[in-house]
Amino acid sequence: MPKPNLPEEMDYAMPAQNVFYKRYEDAAAGPSPVYLFLKRVLDILLACIGLVLTAPVFLIAAICIKVEDPKGSVFFKQTRVGKDERPFEMYKFRSMVSNAEELKKDLLKYNEVSGAMFKMKNDPRITRTGRFLRKTSIDELPQLWNVLTGSMSLVGPRPPLPDEVAQYTDYQKQRLTVTPGCTGFWQVSARNSVGFEEMVQMDLAYIRKRSLLLDIKIIFLTAYRMILSKDAY
Repeated sequence: MPKPNLPEEMDYAMPAQNVFYKRYEDAAAGPSPVYLFLKRVLDILLACIGLVLTAPVFLIAAICIKVEDPKGSVFFKQTRVGKDERPFEMYKFRSMVSNAEELKKDLLKYNEVSGAMFKMKNDPRITRTGRFLRKTSIDELPQLWNVLTGSMSLVGPRPPLPDEVAQYTDYQKQRLTVTPGCTGFWQVSARNSVGFEEMVQMDLAYIRKRSLLLDIKIIFLTAYRMILSKDAY
């Protein structure tokens, strides 16, 4: 497995079950109460500001979604797995046809990402409006509500689907020891250009080295990537 291009403040270790898991077990519980408090304050503050500033975007996106598919809903609600493997409902703008979940089983053979994750660049379930929303990451904006309710943070590992978690090893489950995020190091450094195992490595590196400064860096990089993104799909 090639070594991901981690920033200087992050380190890397090849996965080694029964050894690697033990090494990271304490790291996941390591952040100080002060960091966790400030992180939550930052989440609430920026989520509130974000919801207010993007209200016009919400309106335009809702109109476009309804014009293309009047019978479908504007928002898409999906069960995801959060911290300590607790399920929660995650929200997004609907970017696919209404029966997308039913069609997924027929597309699994075309999965373009290795491991317990499904990604398909030219997914036929994505609508024209949805393709633009995904390209610009606008489809993720409703997750600001998840941040306000505390089921998600602005920065952290992306929350997986229950059927993906069912395939996780103990080593991979380490990414579920923290609150999932809207964005993370994987999104701002590689996104769809790496496989599942590399994504897990990046998530675990973040968990070990997370700090308020690193979170702020990732938030700024995410805003930059949303403007210039070429990898989202």
